[in-house]
Amino acid sequence: MKQKKHGLPPEAYEKIPADKYQPYIPKTESMTELTVKSLIYGSIFGILFGMANAYLGLMAGLTISTAIPLAVITVAVARIFQRWTGKTSILENNITKTAGSASSSLASGIIFTIPALFLWGYKPGLLKITLIALAGGLLGVLFMIPLRRFLIRNEHGNLPYPEGIGSAEVLVAADTGGTQAKNVFYGLGIGFLYTFLMDIIKLFPRDVWVKIPFIKKAHLGMNTRPALLGVGYILGLRIAIIMVAGGLLSWLVIIPLIGYIGGDTLTQSMIQLVQEKGDPVTDLNIAKMIWEKYIRYIGAGAVATAGFITLIKSIPTMIASFKIGIQQIRGRLANNVEIDRTDHDLSIKIVFGGIFIIAIVLAIIPTIFDFSPSFWFRLLAALCVALFAFFFTTVSARIVGLVGVTSNPTSGMIIATLICTSLIFLGLGITNEAGKVAALTVGAVVGCAASIAGDTSQDLKAGFLLGATPSKQQIAELIGVLTTCFFVAGSVLILGKAYTFGSPELPAPQASMMMMVIDGIFDKNIPWLLVFSGVGITLIVHFLFKLPSLAFAVGVYLPVSTMVPIFFGGLIRKVVEKRCKGNKNLINKRREGGILFGSGLVGGDGLMGVLVGLLVIIQARPKILSSDWAGPFSILVGLAFFCGLAYLLIRSTKVAKSGTNDL
Repeated sequence: MKQKKHGLPPEAYEKIPADKYQPYIPKTESMTELTVKSLIYGSIFGILFGMANAYLGLMAGLTISTAIPLAVITVAVARIFQRWTGKTSILENNITKTAGSASSSLASGIIFTIPALFLWGYKPGLLKITLIALAGGLLGVLFMIPLRRFLIRNEHGNLPYPEGIGSAEVLVAADTGGTQAKNVFYGLGIGFLYTFLMDIIKLFPRDVWVKIPFIKKAHLGMNTRPALLGVGYILGLRIAIIMVAGGLLSWLVIIPLIGYIGGDTLTQSMIQLVQEKGDPVTDLNIAKMIWEKYIRYIGAGAVATAGFITLIKSIPTMIASFKIGIQQIRGRLANNVEIDRTDHDLSIKIVFGGIFIIAIVLAIIPTIFDFSPSFWFRLLAALCVALFAFFFTTVSARIVGLVGVTSNPTSGMIIATLICTSLIFLGLGITNEAGKVAALTVGAVVGCAASIAGDTSQDLKAGFLLGATPSKQQIAELIGVLTTCFFVAGSVLILGKAYTFGSPELPAPQASMMMMVIDGIFDKNIPWLLVFSGVGITLIVHFLFKLPSLAFAVGVYLPVSTMVPIFFGGLIRKVVEKRCKGNKNLINKRREGGILFGSGLVGGDGLMGVLVGLLVIIQARPKILSSDWAGPFSILVGLAFFCGLAYLLIRSTKVAKSGTNDL
């Protein structure tokens, strides 16, 4: 019998020791969890959502998180088929969501890299792309197993994992019913409708930008997506300020500085690039081109350095996790060690064995690195895959704990991988086309690993809050990868043949940038000054200002328009909690109400994003209005809608107090 029927406890959002947190399903309670039914549902959802994500990434250069939309769909499907398949437990629904959401994230690593091979004239087959997705996906899950205790358990309260909290809230709301469900589904509906008006009707533009007077090329923008406002509320003000500070440094300091130094010569070259892209020549588009050609190198250096710092910090805990795993193996042999159900990971033997087998397969079977007959070259590439996959799964899993999966700078991690791998190959005298293709293939596998690690960490966070068994979730992740990789690879090939990579219909912007990075390194014209500038920024932020360097580095790398709505979400939470005047019970209730609504916004936005992707794939996306249907007035409409969204977020935190509503 369930011990809790009122939803997640306030401690789900607080910084407390993990062993003090009591999950929704107590660790002493046994419940149906890993079933054939849940895995079949999850695999089907993963295939559909993975294909939609593949198209969105190739078209727009970004992918969306599917954790919360899948939680909603999982609950709905389980209820529809309940008459034939029987009642589904909350932990069984969690397995379905886990298998589906993690496997759908495979698309990122593939779409950001593989199209570059086609642009070079090298045409990989279905088997090669499938094996790249499979190897990267499995590595991402395996490396996350020893990281779970460090990032999910020990960092409880420090890393909120917005989609993890949101999907857990959806599952709990469906399980408990009543008033607890209201804010989640209210937010889902609002987020879905808002994104429908923005992306389907085109009632207002997604981004709003203003020129900062008296500063050359300085612009401040805001993305009006509901998901970002919701993420900001979940994160809180402190992290939101640090992230927006990184964005402001890029757009109000570095871009204007580059503009001043480059002068008219730089401006003319940027104008030419804007024209080649097919965009109108405006001061904003010139600034965006400076960001794309210069700031992304700075941001990649900053993110990689911050990730290295994160990795160093995590090493003691990872060593402890390995020790615990070895103790578990010995304990099972001696039958004298008992592990709590909610802290039971897959055996460390599976982790080491799986990683070793993948590395050997990459080196021995020439299908992935089929451009070189040399075993030693393939072995070197396989070692690069293992090294950088381990590093960037750690980085990715921590970043998404702050900003969510949708804002995960996977491309920045792939760029860092490409730079390091290319330098290794150059140092060994590998300077031909085979070296370029090898570096890109390594980046593709690492990108898949980093991407799926981000989604896996969100799923494990949801499981931690719900009281799931980690080992069963990890099995679901592995099965999700195995069942989805073929279909994601196939969808990429089909889209490429239908539209051609690099065409206006399928620009594949990230892949074009990856090709440019590799060509720059092998041709020895990479802007190292920019990369090391990013390294210096991170070191100053971490050691001099003692701030969370990874949050700041992500702010430097991503557009400032992404950071501004996150800041407003965090600001709203701070103001709401401030008005509670120290009443802890009231703070908890208002915070929970806002997080439920914010989680719904993230889910509704993501659900509409998947729908848009599916409509585009079947060529059924309606075109009602153009984004500039009323000129500047459409921007005012966008700001008005965003303000209305912020008002609804504040309203969602209202709590009845002494017969009145406390605002």
